[in-house]
Amino acid sequence: MRVVIVGAGAVGRSVARELLENGHEVLLIDKSPHAVSVRRVPEAEWLLADACEITTLDEAALERCQVVIAASGDDKVNLVVSLLAKTEFGVPRVVARVNHPKNEWLFNESWGVDVAVSTPRLMSALVEEAVSVGDLVRLLRFSHGEASLVELTMPEEATLVGTRVGDVAWPPNTALVTIIRGSRVLIPDPDHVLSGGDELLFVAAPEREPQLQELLSPRTNGSGSR
Repeated sequence: MRVVIVGAGAVGRSVARELLENGHEVLLIDKSPHAVSVRRVPEAEWLLADACEITTLDEAALERCQVVIAASGDDKVNLVVSLLAKTEFGVPRVVARVNHPKNEWLFNESWGVDVAVSTPRLMSALVEEAVSVGDLVRLLRFSHGEASLVELTMPEEATLVGTRVGDVAWPPNTALVTIIRGSRVLIPDPDHVLSGGDELLFVAAPEREPQLQELLSPRTNGSGSR
């Protein structure tokens, strides 16, 4: 997979290294000569240029990319790059970094953003996830804001403890994607039995989150099983 990363700061370089280790082809773009340091990520391609210019994106051959990551420290740059990548070059997947939470509402389909990653929100969510049992925690918004990755740690006293996954009537537009049980990561199977302390990860439509919360909380009356 060919990936273009705009912004060669600490975030962009770290993402580039991870992708390269996984066998992907990476091009880093930055307009600052100080940021373009080939020796730090020698396996990547580098381009010293302004990614907000169409000519730069032409030179980067964005039409051949599967993913563009707008990872600069400037939200305006990330939005412009996302919009150009999606509308001018038809890039299938655009991931954008949100630097300031007040700007998060802009990072959506209208600006060409498929996945918005807000570091402050993610850090807050991870703190909540670490200390919350029985509360639904939103970890990530994606797919133009129409679905989110959410997590809930099953309380020991939840009614669904001891229930088979296949016997639960999950709300519409939700999918249980992973069960983390201690050091094990389980792909959900209808015969898996839910246990107290299980960390459940769902992809869910935002309007279904309250139903998930109610279904999995200690207050549930068991009506979600059949």
